[in-house]
Amino acid sequence: MAKHSVGWITFQKRYLLMLLVIFSVSTAIVFVIRAAFDTCDRHYESGASNNRVKITTQPVGNNNLESLHFMKSKLVLLVSHELSLSGGPLLLMELAFLLRSVGAQVVWVTNQKPTGTDEVIYSLEHKMLIRGVQVYSAKGQEAVDTALKADLIVLNTAVAGKWLDAVLKEDVPRVLQKVLWWIHEMRGHYFKMEYVKHLPFVAGAMIDSHTTTEYWRNRTRERLGIKMPQTYAVHLGNSKELMEVAEDSVAKRVLREHVRESLGVRNDDILFAIINSVSRGKGQDLFLRAFHESLELIKEKKLQVPLMHAVVVGSDMNAQTKFEMELRNFIAEKRIQDRVHFVNKTLTVSPYLAAIDVLVQNSQGRGECFGRITIEAMAFQLPVLGTAAGGTNEIVVNGSTGLLHPVGKEGVTPLAKNIVKLATHVERRLTMGKKGYERVKERFMEQHMAHRISLVLKEVLKKAKSH
Repeated sequence: MAKHSVGWITFQKRYLLMLLVIFSVSTAIVFVIRAAFDTCDRHYESGASNNRVKITTQPVGNNNLESLHFMKSKLVLLVSHELSLSGGPLLLMELAFLLRSVGAQVVWVTNQKPTGTDEVIYSLEHKMLIRGVQVYSAKGQEAVDTALKADLIVLNTAVAGKWLDAVLKEDVPRVLQKVLWWIHEMRGHYFKMEYVKHLPFVAGAMIDSHTTTEYWRNRTRERLGIKMPQTYAVHLGNSKELMEVAEDSVAKRVLREHVRESLGVRNDDILFAIINSVSRGKGQDLFLRAFHESLELIKEKKLQVPLMHAVVVGSDMNAQTKFEMELRNFIAEKRIQDRVHFVNKTLTVSPYLAAIDVLVQNSQGRGECFGRITIEAMAFQLPVLGTAAGGTNEIVVNGSTGLLHPVGKEGVTPLAKNIVKLATHVERRLTMGKKGYERVKERFMEQHMAHRISLVLKEVLKKAKSH
C-alpha cells in the first residue's frame, strides 16, 4: 500500500503557516491547448458564420483589474451547479472576487447542495461572505428577486441550466437576455436537452478554450439540433496570489523542503506529479503505468539518473474508492510503494508545485476544457508532460514548454519515454520550465483573464440593456 502524505498538517506546526496564510491561493485541482497562438492584437474578432467570438490577447495596463471597472455598482447573480474543490466552482468564486474588488454587488447561489453539514461547503461559503459576496439559497425567493433585478446572471457549467426552470419557472424568458453561460465541460453526457434547452436564447456563452468551443458548437447542432448563442473562447489566467508564491524564491525553497520532507523525498530526487481529482478521466492509472515503465526503461538501459518519485495529489477515497484502490493495488503489485505517494485533495496547490520537478497533465478522452493546473505549473517554471487533447494543446508548446503524448493506452509508452527524457536531461527540463514561465507572463496572467472577460461582459450587458 502506498505511503500517505501528512500533507498540509506538517506546515501548521511551523512558522510556514504564516507564509501560507499570506500567500493563500484561491485556485484548485482542475481543471489546458493549441501548440501556437495568434500574435497579440488589440481587438477581438467575431465570426458570424459560426456564431463564435475569439477573444485575443492584447497589452494591458499595470492595474490588473482596470478593465473591469465598468462593473462597479452592477448587480451580478452567480449560479453554480455545486460548491466544491473542483475547477468550475472555484473559477466562479475567483470571478466573484474580481467583481467585488471593482465594486460590483455579487450574489451567489448553489443549485445542488448535499443534505446536512458539509465542511468544504461551509468553508467556501465563509470565504465568500468575508469577501463581501452574498450567499442565498438557490430555491428561495431572494434568488428569484435577485435574478429579476440583476444586471447580469452567470450560469456556471452546463448543469446549472436546470436551475432556470426549477426556480424561475414562468419568469425564465425575462432573464435569458442577461444570462452569460460559462461552460467548462467536455464530456458527452452533458449534452442533454434538459440542461441546455435555453442555451440558444441567452445573451452569450463563454468557454475556456477554442477546442471546447468548437466541440460545443458542432455537438449541439448535430446531436441536439440547437444553435449556440454568440460564443466567446476565453483563456484563463493565474491569480495574483499564486504568482506571488511562484516568483518568491525563498517561499518556494521553504515549501519545497517541507513538502519533500513530508513525502520522504530527498532534495536531489526527481519528483513527477499529477494534480487532479482522482478519477479515471484524469488518467492517474495510465500515468502510474507510464511511471513504472519509465523505471523499467532506466533499469534496462542502465541509465544514471537521480531517484525518481511520483506523487498523486487529489486523493479522495470517499469519492473514488474503487478506482483509487486499483491505483494502490497496482503500485503494490509492481512493488513501487516507496516511489509513489498519495496526497489528499486540497485547495492549496502551490506547496506541491514548489516541491515537484515536472507536472503530468494526463486527462483522457477529449482532454481538459482548459486545465488551470497547467498554467499554474508553468508559473512555477515546471515543464509539462500533457496529453495532446483538449485545451492542453493551446497551452503547452510541444518541445518548447513541455512534451505531449497521445491519450489512451497508446500514450503510456510515449509518456514513459518522455519521463525518461526529462529525468536524464536536467538542462532541457530547466529550459522548458523557463519558457513555460515566459509564456504565462505573456498570456496567462490575472490581468489577461480579466481583460478577456471584460470584453465579454460588456457585450452581454449591452445586449441586456438593448433588450
